[in-house]
Amino acid sequence: MKQWTPARLDGARPRYIELAEAIRADIDAGVLAPGDRLPPQRRVAQDLGVDFSTVSRGYAEAVRRGYIESFVGRGTFVRSQDALPERPDPRRALEEDPMMNMPPEPDDPVLLARMQKGLEHVSANLLPLLRYQSVTGSPQDRAIAAEWMQAGGLPCAPERLAVTPGAHASLYAVLTVLAEPGATVLCEEVTYPGLRSIAARLGLRLTGIAGDKDGILPEELDKAITCQWPAALYLNPTLQNPTTRTMPAARRREIAEVLQRHAVPLVEDDAYCFVAEDAPAPVSSLIPDLGWHIAGLSKCFGAGLRLAYTTVPQRSQMGQFSQALRSMHVMVSPLNLALLGRWIEDGTAAELQAFVRKAAAARQALAAEVLQECFTESDPLAFNLWLSLPRGTSRAEVMGRMAGRQIGIMPSDAFTVTGLPEEAVRVCLGGPISLEELRGDLIALHDAVTRKDWLG
Repeated sequence: MKQWTPARLDGARPRYIELAEAIRADIDAGVLAPGDRLPPQRRVAQDLGVDFSTVSRGYAEAVRRGYIESFVGRGTFVRSQDALPERPDPRRALEEDPMMNMPPEPDDPVLLARMQKGLEHVSANLLPLLRYQSVTGSPQDRAIAAEWMQAGGLPCAPERLAVTPGAHASLYAVLTVLAEPGATVLCEEVTYPGLRSIAARLGLRLTGIAGDKDGILPEELDKAITCQWPAALYLNPTLQNPTTRTMPAARRREIAEVLQRHAVPLVEDDAYCFVAEDAPAPVSSLIPDLGWHIAGLSKCFGAGLRLAYTTVPQRSQMGQFSQALRSMHVMVSPLNLALLGRWIEDGTAAELQAFVRKAAAARQALAAEVLQECFTESDPLAFNLWLSLPRGTSRAEVMGRMAGRQIGIMPSDAFTVTGLPEEAVRVCLGGPISLEELRGDLIALHDAVTRKDWLG
């Protein structure tokens, strides 16, 4: 057995990642040779002064990357140099944005290996995937999309389905089709910040509709339509960003009835439809001639894919919608489509979906434990929570005290359409942060909200 101890970890990144990279660094330096048996994890934990679980995750990460291999009853060994895969480029890990509502990242080596295997399909078809292709995806990709949506309880006709470069791109294109500059678009009083950004770019006026815990009020929607004759209503009714509320079926039917009566189009941003379980049928499915449905994929499979499935209410509108997409994005990435298509067909997508749901529930449970004295709104499958601050505590104060933390916090100002922003913040629980690191940041957040003895 090799008498090996890695260099002391500096804590600049998660320790288990540093341990995996220390193994690779010592392989490259010749300190570790192919076939060398690594010391037991408990001994390494003692030598480094870290938890056993940290070393266990570090070894697992090194196995996932292909640096070492483990055998039950025999131990862990350095792989042959010829078998070592491409080394991760640390520069690729520098650009994540913790302010975005990211899903938890998988850490299971088996699942990660399955995800990476999908790239073999992409590699085998590389040249055709580098060519210009359909702006809304090939017939094969649309058929795969329709099957995935059917499996998720979201029936749709493939001829009315477009694959787009993300939900944000779909939303931009839909509003380009529906609204002229100066038109009014209705939405929730507290809504997705991306809508505010797009509306500003397109010269649209947003009007927030009052609501309760079940969503916007039908009578308030009716009144706003009568007074303002809007171009459309925008809704995010499932795991709403930022409150995490899900509109119940009865309220969805009431909203659909008002829209149908006034013939007002609906833009339904269903960003979490592949994460939520047992959500009611989309509002757009109740008014198929008026409802645009945007099924986001970023929250289930990762934002880097930049993919979404958009159902167009009338087939005659597909050309106009496609032209709007083409003018802004040319086409959806065939490389990304091929990867996701392979994941769906070989079952990796379903496994990743199950992981995200389980990991989200674990993070929500941790947040509920640490923040039990705070007033929060959340859902077991959401990646964030909505934290209302106690009297005397401002969102600016909390943001200042949490500066430099890995956990992403965004003030209510970014989400507020109508009225003054309340003293509240959105707290993101997903992304690359580990449960151990998340616990530390949540404890700091708890203190920032509840304690008044901070001296700066």
